[in-house]
Amino acid sequence: MRYIGTLKEGDRVNDVYLCKQRNAAVTKNGKEYENVIFQDKTGTIDAKIWDPGSEGIEDCDNLDYVLVVGDVTSFNGQLQLNVKRLRKVEEDEYDKADYFPVSERDPEEMKNELRSFIASVKNEYLSELLNKIFTENTIDACSKHSAAKSVHHAFIGGLLEHTLSVTKLCEYYTKQYPILNYDLLISAAMLHDIGKLKEIDSFPANDYTDEGQLLGHIVMGAQIVGKIADSIPDFPKNIKNELMHCILAHHGELEYGSPKKPALIEAVALNFADNTDAKLETMKELFAATDDKGWLGFNRLLDSNIRKTSEI
Repeated sequence: MRYIGTLKEGDRVNDVYLCKQRNAAVTKNGKEYENVIFQDKTGTIDAKIWDPGSEGIEDCDNLDYVLVVGDVTSFNGQLQLNVKRLRKVEEDEYDKADYFPVSERDPEEMKNELRSFIASVKNEYLSELLNKIFTENTIDACSKHSAAKSVHHAFIGGLLEHTLSVTKLCEYYTKQYPILNYDLLISAAMLHDIGKLKEIDSFPANDYTDEGQLLGHIVMGAQIVGKIADSIPDFPKNIKNELMHCILAHHGELEYGSPKKPALIEAVALNFADNTDAKLETMKELFAATDDKGWLGFNRLLDSNIRKTSEI
């Protein structure tokens, strides 16, 4: 199989890809054509079907697996696939593992690591809340879910990998700064992105849900925590509010989607940990996607033109 990440201008493809999206369109001259996005585990590529009614171009739905024959061209500096033939394939013609990026970490190892952090929280109310939220089904869902549609950790297991990275950074902060409340910060770290299970559909869609578009994972995460806390008898109101505040403030700034700016030292620490992991993972993924040792261009999350460090 020719993976999308290895394609270059002038290549001819004759391979099975996931049809991520297929839409009809019209040129300025009134000619009908179709925009398509194909995907495999190495990325996506924009494609065009310039003659959708021609022989060899069959119907397919979004998220179908299709055999594509076409030529790789370049438009405005971006690779594009000019589709000549397309047909839907049967299940025995492809391996799903080829079409979705997956965490490099072992999922069972990550699950056990999360269970260890849950067990480390000694406050009886936070412990009960964590165990009510992180059922085995939820832990398993986190191990199969992405942390984003794109940008960083947009792969199977990305949500659990990001959650653990943030939690481990917060654990280090508690050792370096004993003023931090371990139980509150570690609980907030494990729960800060729990709303992403509702914000983003699982694979193969890995796209925003209606609820996610309307509310976002920060608000939904706080709602989940508040609802479970209210179900626990005598759950202290101050602990509930402080935990929810950490979740609501974990993006740090209003313009970055946080309904509140950090007011607690634990909320500040959580924001730093989340920001650190998101940005370093973004750079790691960008570097892994290219052999180019020069400038890689402007990145929106980092708000900077970036390049790899020189070898010393």
